[in-house]
Amino acid sequence: MDTTAERPVDSPPQSGAERPEHVDVLVIGAGLSGIGAAAHLGRDLPDLSYLVLERREVSGGTWDLFRYPGIRSDSDMYTLGYRFKPWLGDKALADGGAILDYLRETAEEYGVEQRTRYGHEVVAADWDSAGDLWTVTVRTPEGERTFTSSFLWACSGYYDYDEGYTPYFEGRDRFRGEVIHPQHWPEDLDHTGKRVVVIGSGATAVTLVPALADSGAEHVTMLQRSPTYILSLPARDPIAKLNRRLLGDKAGYLATRAKNIGMATGFYQLSRRKPGFVRGLVRRENVRRLPEGFDVDTHFKPTYDPWDQRLCFVPDGDLFDAIKGGRASVVTDRIRTFTEEGVELESGEVLEADVIVTATGLNVKVFGGATLTVDGTKTEPRDTMAYRAMMLSDVPNFAFTIGYTNASWTLKADLVSEFVVRLLRHMRESGATRVVPLRDEAMGEVPLLDFKAGYVQRVVDTLPRQGTEEPWALRQNYLYDVRTMRKAPLDDGVLDFA
Repeated sequence: MDTTAERPVDSPPQSGAERPEHVDVLVIGAGLSGIGAAAHLGRDLPDLSYLVLERREVSGGTWDLFRYPGIRSDSDMYTLGYRFKPWLGDKALADGGAILDYLRETAEEYGVEQRTRYGHEVVAADWDSAGDLWTVTVRTPEGERTFTSSFLWACSGYYDYDEGYTPYFEGRDRFRGEVIHPQHWPEDLDHTGKRVVVIGSGATAVTLVPALADSGAEHVTMLQRSPTYILSLPARDPIAKLNRRLLGDKAGYLATRAKNIGMATGFYQLSRRKPGFVRGLVRRENVRRLPEGFDVDTHFKPTYDPWDQRLCFVPDGDLFDAIKGGRASVVTDRIRTFTEEGVELESGEVLEADVIVTATGLNVKVFGGATLTVDGTKTEPRDTMAYRAMMLSDVPNFAFTIGYTNASWTLKADLVSEFVVRLLRHMRESGATRVVPLRDEAMGEVPLLDFKAGYVQRVVDTLPRQGTEEPWALRQNYLYDVRTMRKAPLDDGVLDFA
């Protein structure tokens, strides 16, 4: 067994003469996906050595990076939590701090923390078929260093941690107040008694608006170019509490998880098959929660069908309560220009503000920005096809984790982890040192993410493709993937073992 991974986390950087540190598996990223992947390796393949390389100085990924008021999950924690680690918090839609505690507790419990190297940014990974080996170049505060591994697993998510997406706004420099992107929320910002305009209508905006309104802002305006589907969910799941009391922590968690998976899958399928019915359902719920006479069709009636973009869920209707109570409002219009005092809209209306928050989305960065080469040839993700949305055609001994767009991220992350564990175990038992999905050039191809969200559409042409047939097609269906990713044969004629 390779014991390299058990060296101290803060081991000194290599000198030029030292050999690269080697492990069986290198995991990139110590966020939700990376911690889960590493925990699976430690639980199910304890004889394999692994390390987690994290570019930041702390773990947690998204849940440590984002510090804006009210940050919380937009999926229930019984499905956003790991299958193997019960969520025991009292909220189904939990706040960011509680989620971060859960992740770090998992990392400690499964020995992941001891095998994580912080301040290690992966900038390049080079595969050598002669030795069946990845050589990974890492940037650290002390300088550049290298690692080698037999298998590389990218768990860095898909967005840029350095900078969120902010479109160009005419006159932005004229505004006398503060302009903030939620991805980099100032710790010392005091919004008490201030007029705040939040630009956007996605998950971040619908979280920020009630949080700011309820914590001292004079008034908060959600300024949206177009509406989003928004539904209320109970912050606490009464059935989860009952399940836990009757069945215990683990069995109760799994029962609630199964219930929520079934409900979410059913709602998604209903949305796709009968979009008009779901439109009406959402509208009736919005009318019920908003003030009498509120212009629902202007501010809460999207032009697209449900789940063409992700639905937003708000705990206990907090956004609607803020609007009903007069602490927040919604304006649907386009920005003409920023002014000294706020934002002038195309309609001519001026929204005065002391603080403007650009909750305008994220920038996508594939594999954390690391470049991949195979035997000296650079791999462009757009030229590859994704096998089960987790491996790249013609790239050996490599996997990546990207979650669902229509359900909790972790549902897919757990399945990817289970598949990779099964794959690595099969390689060990068969004596294979290399596995690579072989692309069928006759296979039809479509975009990897059939999703109309702006952050996807801006980069869709740079992402790997998916195929039109199994196992290259992505279903976005957890119940289907459970069967195929857990049970489908590995010797499927596509994965080539050598």
